[in-house]
Amino acid sequence: MKGKEIVVRDTIIGKGMPKICVPIVGKTQEEIVAQAEHLKALSCDMAEWRMDWFENYHEKSMRLSVLGQLREILGNMPIIATLRTKKEGGNKAITFPEYTKVNLSVAKSGYVDFIDVEAFSFGEISEELIGEIQKTGVRVIVSNHDFKKTPPKEEMVNRLMKMQEMGADIPKIAVMPQSPKDVLNLMEATEKMVRKYARTPVITMAMSGLGGISRVAGEIVGSAITFASGEVASAPGQMDAKELRQVLELLHYGL
Repeated sequence: MKGKEIVVRDTIIGKGMPKICVPIVGKTQEEIVAQAEHLKALSCDMAEWRMDWFENYHEKSMRLSVLGQLREILGNMPIIATLRTKKEGGNKAITFPEYTKVNLSVAKSGYVDFIDVEAFSFGEISEELIGEIQKTGVRVIVSNHDFKKTPPKEEMVNRLMKMQEMGADIPKIAVMPQSPKDVLNLMEATEKMVRKYARTPVITMAMSGLGGISRVAGEIVGSAITFASGEVASAPGQMDAKELRQVLELLHYGL
């Protein structure tokens, strides 16, 4: 399904096959650099640095050092920076002042193309942060993760619409299915959002092995980016990047 498109560096997001993004989840700078080097050999389009895995994420000089190395290693590949809170599946319990400080520092570094901002973890003040990040020229993925359940179909559409209203360059929702019907509902919600309401690309996924089909069906229902594992998975159900590429190509050339 064709949705809205944005161009980041040389990557067109929202056109053709979903772009494959591989998370970098090292605890130390050495692990992060090693994973980035490994990522270059994978069949992926984008990288996500999960800052909440990094043991020194709160130290500005260390963050900037890592970001500089990531940009040098990954070249023109788009990079997403994500400080995931414990509430939404991350490794750190983070206050909003700290969340704001870290994300704005990263946005101003010039090294990243996207920052992930959680839509509902901090209430309406998240909307202010989205605007401040965008003033630096960095795009914002506004996200919501439910690791316990899959909300009703209309609720998922409403959340995506709310994220779009908050100013998201890309809204993202990830849910935990408890049944095959949950997976179908997520995919139907995606299709409806893209067909009727989306002004931007959209990212959706059902997690765990049960939700695997949602990670490969993006071109059909309209999800623009799919996440795959490199050396370490950052969420339940992520497929190996090379295997995911093969499946996406089979579907793409069969459409």
